Amino acid sequence: MTPEMLQQYSVIVEFLGKTLGPDYEVVLHDLSPEHHEIVAIANNHISGRTVGSPLTNASLKMLIDKTYETNDYQCNYTGIAESGNLLRSSTMFIKDADGAPVGLLCINFDDSRYIELQNNLLSIIHPRQFRPAPPAVQASAAPCAQTDTPADTGPMTENFSMDISSLMKKIFSDATVSVTTPMDHLNQQEKKEIIEKLHTQGMFQLKGAITFVANQFSCSSATIYRYLSELT
Repeated sequence: MTPEMLQQYSVIVEFLGKTLGPDYEVVLHDLSPEHHEIVAIANNHISGRTVGSPLTNASLKMLIDKTYETNDYQCNYTGIAESGNLLRSSTMFIKDADGAPVGLLCINFDDSRYIELQNNLLSIIHPRQFRPAPPAVQASAAPCAQTDTPADTGPMTENFSMDISSLMKKIFSDATVSVTTPMDHLNQQEKKEIIEKLHTQGMFQLKGAITFVANQFSCSSATIYRYLSELT
């Protein structure tokens, strides 16, 4: 992002944060190579992140899928805060004159206070002993399902990491959750399959990802580069 854009959108973040209130986290990501991180944030108590925190797994996937080429924004997908609260998340792509993404403006709505108020009110007008236990979905429903309009995206869950190391560990863990063989005992084809999964999740857009994955596989960085080159 240019300094002018950064200044303008930083003001927008502050404005939206104060206008929407404490249940809305507003985040600005700068996608410039020297940043690729949060550069402005309002109401950060919702996710616990700060300026300098990395992109989310969902944001990385949107970028690797080039979602911005056919959409200006993605609305109402599910986010999970460090507290475990479910969030209704939306992202707008900030593009340059050529249509390339240079930033992301994100809003994460935490409706946990309202769900608590709803449950408290229900317990007053309809005491618990006189009503059946609420279905499990009521306590864990995705926020997008509570909106009047359908989500613009398919199923997607966003996790908020405090730093790049935590984000890389999360993405790698998700990609290898079904792998039972120790990482250093995987054969070449198995490693390639994991590399492809990591690539589709945007792992290799993160600084230091090559070294991180090489360490997990107990191989050289050159080997990871070779696997990646074979994907294209």
